[in-house]
Amino acid sequence: MSKRKRTEDILLNAENDDISMLAEIQTDAEETTAMEINKEIPVMPLRNMVMFPSVVMPVTIGRPSTLKLVNSAYKKKLPIAVVCQVQGDTDAPGYSDLYHVGVIAKIIRIFEMPGGSTTVIMQSNGPKFHLDSITRTSPFLKGMVTVIDETIDEQETDEFRTLIETCKELTTKYIETSDKLSPDTVFAIKNLDNPEILINFICSNFPISVEEKIELLNFNSLKERIYRLVQVLNREVQLADIRQNIQMRTREDIDRQQREYFLQQQIKNIQDELGGGQEDEIDELRQKGRSKKWSREIAELFEKEVSKLERINSQSPDFNVQLSYLQTMLSLPWNVYTHDNLSINNAEKTLNKDHYGLEKVKERILEHLAVLKLKGDMKSPIICLYGPPGVGKTSLGRSIASALKRKYVRMSLGGVHDEAEIRGHRKTYIGAMPGRILKSMIKAESSNPVIILDEIDKLGSDHRGDPSSAMLEVLDPEQNNTFHDNYLDLDYDLSKVMFIATANNLGTIPPPLLDRMELIEVSGYITEEKVEIARRHLVPKELEANGIKKEYVKFTKPALEYIVENYTRESGVRELEKKINKVMRKIALEFARDGFELPHDIKPADVRNYLGTPEYSRDKYQGNEYAGVVTGLAWTAVGGEILFVETSLSKGKGGKLTLTGNLGDVMKESAMLALEYIKAHTQLLNLREDIFDNWNIHVHVPEGAIPKDGPSAGITMVTSLASALTQRKVKANLAMTGEITLRGKVLPVGGIKEKILAAKRAGIKDIILCEENRKNIEEIQPIYLAGLTFHYVNDIREVLALALTDEKVNGAIDFNISTQQNEEKK
Repeated sequence: MSKRKRTEDILLNAENDDISMLAEIQTDAEETTAMEINKEIPVMPLRNMVMFPSVVMPVTIGRPSTLKLVNSAYKKKLPIAVVCQVQGDTDAPGYSDLYHVGVIAKIIRIFEMPGGSTTVIMQSNGPKFHLDSITRTSPFLKGMVTVIDETIDEQETDEFRTLIETCKELTTKYIETSDKLSPDTVFAIKNLDNPEILINFICSNFPISVEEKIELLNFNSLKERIYRLVQVLNREVQLADIRQNIQMRTREDIDRQQREYFLQQQIKNIQDELGGGQEDEIDELRQKGRSKKWSREIAELFEKEVSKLERINSQSPDFNVQLSYLQTMLSLPWNVYTHDNLSINNAEKTLNKDHYGLEKVKERILEHLAVLKLKGDMKSPIICLYGPPGVGKTSLGRSIASALKRKYVRMSLGGVHDEAEIRGHRKTYIGAMPGRILKSMIKAESSNPVIILDEIDKLGSDHRGDPSSAMLEVLDPEQNNTFHDNYLDLDYDLSKVMFIATANNLGTIPPPLLDRMELIEVSGYITEEKVEIARRHLVPKELEANGIKKEYVKFTKPALEYIVENYTRESGVRELEKKINKVMRKIALEFARDGFELPHDIKPADVRNYLGTPEYSRDKYQGNEYAGVVTGLAWTAVGGEILFVETSLSKGKGGKLTLTGNLGDVMKESAMLALEYIKAHTQLLNLREDIFDNWNIHVHVPEGAIPKDGPSAGITMVTSLASALTQRKVKANLAMTGEITLRGKVLPVGGIKEKILAAKRAGIKDIILCEENRKNIEEIQPIYLAGLTFHYVNDIREVLALALTDEKVNGAIDFNISTQQNEEKK
């Protein structure tokens, strides 16, 4: 697209007063020189407009003579002399009616505008002139002119640059304080780099008097013209500031009370026309407020907030904010309580019906009911149920609510990392809402529900706050009777709420929060318990979920046991439920294909047909035929497991110790401790002192893809090293767990119940534990301990005395012969 075409498009789409677009125009018109000006030149008079050199200007043509001039000059591409009339109302101006200074210009474009008018775009690309005389008045004015030479100023001086910057600043300030020019003009001013075009553009387009524009045009030096322009702009900016101050003072003089009264009357009139919706809504709020069981202070505050709502225009955004706040206040169950069912027998029956086992939790709930029955105090305990996934912690909360006949609400805290999720946002924020605690109260519709705080150990924190700190107030019985939500901005009583938190790992819960809760462990189930849970709860549930009548499908006890042992690997029963569901789906597909239903009595062989090849093979005890292989016990997130520590010896100098099996730092340190202890007590095992100089030791824990860490394999490492170095067998069907110290002490470890269950599954008969772990064994029900013998120790000597037999393994290494051969080689 050519420059001229671009110019014409801009001018065609521009308004006459859009001077910011005119400043952007660049044309390819050649500059008119003094030689092109004839002795007689067309003269175009303008009303109240002064044209300056190098400026593009739109002019609306009204006089027929001027229209003839424009058409003639445009067709012949002639330059014209542009001057301004002294009086704007003169229709046929003569020489005396014109200012005698002007500029030479050319017609760029002629537009026929709607309404019959004509607009001409001119560019003053020629020199400035003096009008000597008017020679002809028909068909349009012609005259004689003399070119005026302008002084060329030095533009690279600091003075000149400062003048230009001052002019730009004053022009920008004037545009900002005045409403006579478009704000877009500021952009045009800042983007004009040519000083001459910038100054002439301002002089030509800014709303100053014609006399002052002529005065500016008469300056032949650009610097002098800028000095005078700065004076004019300074005056105009000051006048604009004065006008603005006067307007502000005038507005403030209006009486505020009269203004508010006038506006209130207008609002009422508008509401009357619309049917009085706002008044009806406010009356409904007041009526609901009167039925609430809140205190006098809350009632007074509610009335105050309703009165504030009345004064807000219903079209204002603040109206909906205030209305939402009042509706939240009304939604809360102020002093509304459900009546607890305090029957101990009923509660015990309900809990036993829904859950098998979990005696500690059930006992604690029954104790709470007994206290309520005797004292009548509504204050509820804050309980934290912790244990592996799938053992029924969350569903137990629902059963507790059912036993007490209370409302039940579950609140998932996993992934919550914003404090406002708990305490709410301040109502001044856009989109503010109450926190999850108050939302749960609104959902429960009573002030004494059972609220399950699910996955409290997975609360996060970031730059927006720490929600676990906000939970301190919620879970503190001494504070939660005045729980403060940021949105409600009032104290709300949570002391009657029974909070039951669930967690998988207590280590991630902050100690202050942990201290406020009563901890109850919900441990994993043994195989017999899982079979009983499946028979009582899971099978009936999945029969109903898959639309199968209970008389058509029955699981035998061996079949359920087969599923537990070969298709699940967990402490809970979640995976077991999925496998039972899969069997049900297969049977449902058979019924759908055959078109009739046949009874199914599921046996272990049938399970394999429905579920395919067994997914897991339980770690079984692998015997004691090899030296250096010892069975240890480990705790994992899905329950207990047995692990094997293997030690092998290879000839080599330096006694190098190699550790493999994806071991963590703590477990590596346990291996180093074990080796150093044996080195320091070689006489205890009747070992040659030079054995460590001639043999390298390699300790490996199988299943290298699984990371392993923790101190509980300490005594297992010592026993494995001792067995390998002495080539003595380890006692059959023996497992152990315990931490060691450098001086040989055995320290207690955790996860005892899960480890014992893993040992029973693997066929272990004897278990070595620290003496301090005896108390953990005493807390476990006898059903879990059947068939196991426990040996409690305080020192590694006791461990080795119990674990190592006097029998050597087959093919045992004779360290004496090996040492003698090495000496002969030397």
